[in-house]
Amino acid sequence: MSITVFFPVYNDENTVKRVTEKSLTVLKNLTDDYEVLIINDGSPDRSGEIADQLAAEHPNVVRVIHHEVNKGYGAAVRTGLENARKEWICFTDGDDEYDVYDLLRMYPLRKHYDLIITFRYVKLYSGLRQFISYTYNCVFRWLYRTQFRDISTGLRLIHRPILKNLNLESSSPFIGAEIVVKTMLKGHPIGEMGIQTFPREFGKGASTSVKNILATIKDMFSIYRKIFSPEYDLPPNRRQDPT
Repeated sequence: MSITVFFPVYNDENTVKRVTEKSLTVLKNLTDDYEVLIINDGSPDRSGEIADQLAAEHPNVVRVIHHEVNKGYGAAVRTGLENARKEWICFTDGDDEYDVYDLLRMYPLRKHYDLIITFRYVKLYSGLRQFISYTYNCVFRWLYRTQFRDISTGLRLIHRPILKNLNLESSSPFIGAEIVVKTMLKGHPIGEMGIQTFPREFGKGASTSVKNILATIKDMFSIYRKIFSPEYDLPPNRRQDPT
């Protein structure tokens, strides 16, 4: 089996090296065919520079893709998915809140699922962030008619061949939810695994910023309108009768 681990970075100069080195250690324990892909989403700090140094230290194993400007978390994830070269793709966040060592536990589940997502059973976050996460998951479950525990976690493992039929669009953090619901509608099996997360050690995360919350809401309803329309994913040569 071959695996790509990728992660976006934005203001993550203090953790990009740590996450890269942990990823390399984990991958060496799983397979001989692997790569680490770092997506610099127009970060204003030294994240991109450090990522380039890591690529120079690990040629042919670590690659870096730079966005000239910040395009958003969802756009960075789509860039990673589009440029991953291996059969399986694990993606996480560049701030080390999710521990890539959990990939060792996710790895055996690939025999049963095409997509493995994680849910946080211990949340060491502020009360506000936990409330936002709880509300977001409740709205998503109601709107999209699913029962997934935690749709917004940033550690996932996906079988690359299924991506060609998903047509991902989100540029916001809603990308994780979009991957899940479109995979579900295509009939691919999805597994859930419980994990713990860890507080961000440096700076402040942007996932619960007003800008990202508004962008997520916009993408949530935009994707909803497309999926729950009479034109979505129809059988060949079949159209709904508008009358």
